[in-house]
Amino acid sequence: MTMTKRRPIMAGRSTIAFSLLLSSSLSSLSSSSSSFASPAAAFTSKLPASRSFASARSPRSITAPCSATLKMSQPSSSSSSEAAAIDGTEEEKEEEEKEEEKKVYLPSLPLPPPLFSTVPGTWAHDTMSRRVESEILERTYEEMRDEFHSPGFESALEGMERLRSELRDASNVKIRHLRELTYDDEKEKESRAREREEWRAILEPFVSKGDTWLSAPWMVAEFYLYRRLMEEIGYFDPSNPTTHLWDPFLKAKRAGLATSAASAEGVMARVEGLPPTREGTGLAAAFALWGNKMDLSIWPADADNADRDVFSEILERAGENLLHDDANELEDHCEGLRERGGGNVDVIVDNAGFELVTDLALADHLVSAGVAGVVTFQLKSHPTFVSDAMEKDLRETVEHYASLDAEKYPYAQRAGVRWQRYLDDGKWVCREDNFWVQGSAMWDMPEPLRSDMTSRCDLAFVKGDANYRRLLGDRDWDYTAPFQDVVGAYFPCPVCALRTLKAEVGCGMDADQVERASGLDDQWMVNGRFGVVHFGTGCADA
Repeated sequence: MTMTKRRPIMAGRSTIAFSLLLSSSLSSLSSSSSSFASPAAAFTSKLPASRSFASARSPRSITAPCSATLKMSQPSSSSSSEAAAIDGTEEEKEEEEKEEEKKVYLPSLPLPPPLFSTVPGTWAHDTMSRRVESEILERTYEEMRDEFHSPGFESALEGMERLRSELRDASNVKIRHLRELTYDDEKEKESRAREREEWRAILEPFVSKGDTWLSAPWMVAEFYLYRRLMEEIGYFDPSNPTTHLWDPFLKAKRAGLATSAASAEGVMARVEGLPPTREGTGLAAAFALWGNKMDLSIWPADADNADRDVFSEILERAGENLLHDDANELEDHCEGLRERGGGNVDVIVDNAGFELVTDLALADHLVSAGVAGVVTFQLKSHPTFVSDAMEKDLRETVEHYASLDAEKYPYAQRAGVRWQRYLDDGKWVCREDNFWVQGSAMWDMPEPLRSDMTSRCDLAFVKGDANYRRLLGDRDWDYTAPFQDVVGAYFPCPVCALRTLKAEVGCGMDADQVERASGLDDQWMVNGRFGVVHFGTGCADA
């Protein structure tokens, strides 16, 4: 694949922080030794960032000012987050939410065009014209072949084939709105009607002009694909209890979980010994960043690697593959949270399997080090993108680790026990929301989710490639456009994006690093080899 070289628009910042940290302290990650060699010495060599942020001593005070324009937002997609809405009487809440619905927050730079799937040779075109049908859905069918050919799954099999048939002719088949279902339960009826209307608002501009699977914006089409799969297999249809809430990716996710312990043992040995310092926070974030490389939709779990520490091999090359590093800003902000006694930190989760384990390791350290009093995991409300994590996947991961063989995996098993205690004690909270599975930009975050994150959240980690694409609206930004101007200008709270690159979209990368990566690997934007750590202050008047 040939990538178009883009004109740099800003000077790059230093990217040596994680490189120094990882090279000094990760070479023996697979060791199960409980001793921890502090990476502090590596940080004495850090270069200052060329663009400084305000002091994080009072963390929420560093958010940047932003302006809002009048525009009605899409209806609320919140489910469990409604319980955490702003205080006050019901009438006051309604008035405040009406005011918020009139606002929209956008990047401070002009919006470039969105990515489409119509250009042969691009990852977007290959994904929507080939990969989703012949690789992802084919693999899902093969993994679930027994279920698809079992009693009660006849309609699911027909629906799967119907969807695949559309995708085989993706350039000609027009997308459509979701079908309406009948529900006896009033609460479920209301919830599904709200979600269907949210999707109608997202799809209407493209359905009304006859867009196909390829001519609709890539992000919209790809998220819609997985929602259509849920429709075709009867995931939301209570009339068939066999397929109602049946996860077609369950075997893939469980295989990823089953093969994760060998790599996780070394990580947990380090996490257990991390110091409650900025260096410790940086290393925990590094684990979560490179855990994003382990994406089941691109690299399926392999039983042959169940006893192999694959992650250590990834980390050995991590420093040289980091294209931008805002670790200094992240650590400053976390130190401010620690100094005030711990804040509320959200993790907008990406994949289940080993990546989720590294997210839990990050959250483990944030709590134990005093950075976070509460960590809230923002999770998907239905199966999507093969391995994306729902609440049930997180809880199953915790239970699995707590029940590991303590002699074979002592650190991982102890971690599982700690994680269960965090859940029981309310230090970890799980929330699912429809917004996290919809193909809209994150600046379209609806109420009451946005107000909740504005008032409650002191820092949000945004994990993974699909979430990152939504942060950028899946638009064709210059690769060197400042992350603060693209994301920090509108996001409702301070935000740190941890992403390995798996799509042809990006920002905030140093010009010399872009040049270097494109020279090393012509697949540099899509194969997960390279990563970024971005920090944005968030929007003060959000």
